[in-house]
Amino acid sequence: MSIDVVTFGCRLNSYESEVMKREAEAAGLEDAVLINTCAVTNEAVRQARQAVRKARRDNPGARIIVTGCAAQTETATFSEMAEVDLVLGNTEKLERNSYARVADFGIEASEKVRVNDIMSVEETAGHLIDGLEGRARAFVQVQNGCDHRCTFCIIPYGRGNSRSVPMGVVIDQIRRLVENGYNEIVLTGVDITSYGADLPGTPKLGTLTAKILKLVPDLKRLRLSSIDSIEADEELMRAIAGEERLMPHFHLSLQAGDDMILKRMKRRHLRADTIRFCEDVRRMRPDVVFGADIIAGFPTETEEMFENSLRIVDECGLTHLHVFPFSPRPGTPAARMPQLPRQLVKERGARLRAKGEEVLGLHLAGEVGKVRPVLIERQGLGRTEQFTQVELSGGSAGEILTTRISGHTGRHLLGEVLSRAA
Repeated sequence: MSIDVVTFGCRLNSYESEVMKREAEAAGLEDAVLINTCAVTNEAVRQARQAVRKARRDNPGARIIVTGCAAQTETATFSEMAEVDLVLGNTEKLERNSYARVADFGIEASEKVRVNDIMSVEETAGHLIDGLEGRARAFVQVQNGCDHRCTFCIIPYGRGNSRSVPMGVVIDQIRRLVENGYNEIVLTGVDITSYGADLPGTPKLGTLTAKILKLVPDLKRLRLSSIDSIEADEELMRAIAGEERLMPHFHLSLQAGDDMILKRMKRRHLRADTIRFCEDVRRMRPDVVFGADIIAGFPTETEEMFENSLRIVDECGLTHLHVFPFSPRPGTPAARMPQLPRQLVKERGARLRAKGEEVLGLHLAGEVGKVRPVLIERQGLGRTEQFTQVELSGGSAGEILTTRISGHTGRHLLGEVLSRAA
C-alpha cells in the first residue's frame, strides 16, 4: 500500500481528503492510512475510533494519521489510542509540511499531536485539484467554518469561524474540473449561505453562483450543498428562478419544525420562514425537490413539539430527510439542557425516518413515466437533476443520459436509457 484515505462525514471532508492525499504524496509519505473524521454526533466519533482499530489490524506496519473535526475537538480521544501515530488538526491536515516532517523524520512521541487553535485561523486557502477519485461529480470548497453558535453543534469548534474562498479561485477551480470532464460541480462548505461576508465588497452566495454560471459556460450542472434558507439572498433567488443549470434540489439546514425548539437551538429562522421559502422556490421552479436535516428528541421536546416537526415535512413538501436522533456533544449548551430518555429519542427518530420513507415513496411514484437527464455515478446507478437515485443500464461515470423513468423500488427509481443528453 502507499496512502489510503478513510473519509467520514460531509462533502467538505470528501474534498479535503483529496487535498490531503495529494499533499501527503507530494511530501513523499508512504505506507500510511489517513482517517478524516467527523464530529457531528457521538456515533460519528465512535465509528472513527472503530476505523482506527481496523486500520491498524489490516495494516500493522502503516502509519495511522487521524485528522478532521473529531480530531480537532476531541484530540485526546485519538492521541491516547495506541493504534494512532499522529493527530493533525483541520488546518494542519491540508499542509504539505505536516506530511513532509513525517516522511523525513518519522514521528516522535513528543510530536504525536499537531493541533492548533482553529479559532485563530482567519483565511481559507483555495486548493486546486484535478478531480475526486472515484466520484462522478466534483465538490468545490467555497467556504469553511461558521460564525453561528447553535446550541447543539460542535462543528464551529472543529472548523473555526466563517471564512470564504475568493471568487476568482473558486471559478478557476471549477474551470479546471470542467476541462477535466466533470459535468456536475457541487459547491460545499460548512455554512455556504454565509459566503462572502469576509471578502472585499461582501459578495453573496448568489453573486458567486451567477458568476460561475456566466464565466464557465461549459459547466452543465451546478449544485448547492446544504443551505440555510433564512440567509438566501435576492441574487440567489433570481438564479434559482432563471438558471436551468442550477439544479432544482436544495437541502435545508432545518433541524426542527417547532418554534420553541428552534429558539432553544438558537436557530435564526421560524417554521413559517422555512415554509415560505419552500413555497417561493416551488413557484419559481415547479420541478424542485427539497431535502432537510431534522433532529429528533432535542432536549425539552414535548410530543406536541415533535408533532410540529413531523407536520413541517408535508407543509414544506420535503422529500429527502436526513434524520439525526439528538446526540449531546460535550461542551455545547444543549448537552447541559434537560435530556429526554434515550429510548424516546430513538423512537422519535424512527418515526421521522418512517415519515421520510413515506414522502420519498410519494415522490418516486410521481416520477414514473417522466423523462429525466441522469448523471451516471457508477455502473448501474445515477442521479436526476432533483438528486433522486436511478437504477439503469449503460453509461460511464460522469456521463449524462436522457432516461425514461419506468418504475421504482420504494428507495430509488428505475430507468430506461433513451439517449445521451445534449
